[in-house]
Amino acid sequence: MKILICNDDGYQASGIIALYEALKTVADVEVVAPEQNNSAKSNALTLHSPMYVQTAANGFRYINGTPADCVHIALTGLLGYRPDLVVSGINNGANMGDDTIYSGTVGAAMEGYLFGIPSVAFSQTEKGWAHIDVAARRAAELVRQLIPSLENVAEGTEPTVPPWLLNVNIPNLPDDEIRGMKVCRLGRRHAAERVIMQTSPRGETMYWIGGAGPAKEAGEGTDFYATSQKFVSITPLQVDLTDHERLPYWAQTAARLSETR
Repeated sequence: MKILICNDDGYQASGIIALYEALKTVADVEVVAPEQNNSAKSNALTLHSPMYVQTAANGFRYINGTPADCVHIALTGLLGYRPDLVVSGINNGANMGDDTIYSGTVGAAMEGYLFGIPSVAFSQTEKGWAHIDVAARRAAELVRQLIPSLENVAEGTEPTVPPWLLNVNIPNLPDDEIRGMKVCRLGRRHAAERVIMQTSPRGETMYWIGGAGPAKEAGEGTDFYATSQKFVSITPLQVDLTDHERLPYWAQTAARLSETR
């Protein structure tokens, strides 16, 4: 089995190093990650400036681009093969609820998913890398459970299934305090905090995006609730943004507009 690892915190981040060390015991793994922190870059691709691939002393390859750039370049020529799984993380902080829309960690995994490859995004619920070794072991345990089905598909003993995309958040806790894993839906957050305004040395007003708001919908069944109860949350994601429930309403609206012409 071959696994491509990426992240959004940069190739030197503690999370990706721990993830690599844990996953190299279960599969052939290769790292292609951003040169610098690219948090909140979502699915952004760099289209108007060149990118360069460098190799670090530990063998990790890094690119002066976004997380999605890294996976895209890796899958369209850099690797020279098609990995069986794309894994992103471990992120320095949670990616739950609305975070998934902005997350570069999820964006990297989603890029693999868009190429038809099963993908997983891993995050810790709190910043600071506390118990990162535990998070890496838990990530490896999940991947180890996924590998047999991936191998069977690759060998043709099981039918090919559509690719899947998982978003996983791991509490920053000692191993014996994590209660298990729960499959759950995304919660929701309140609006972000106010923008931060400062004055530059030249007297110009600078603006900094405010922090993420608190959880708004965090009841039972959500990723916020699961992690607050010391569970690892697993949320299957999809890319289809169509509002299927309201398609009939908009079809009627379009019909009325057509009649008025």
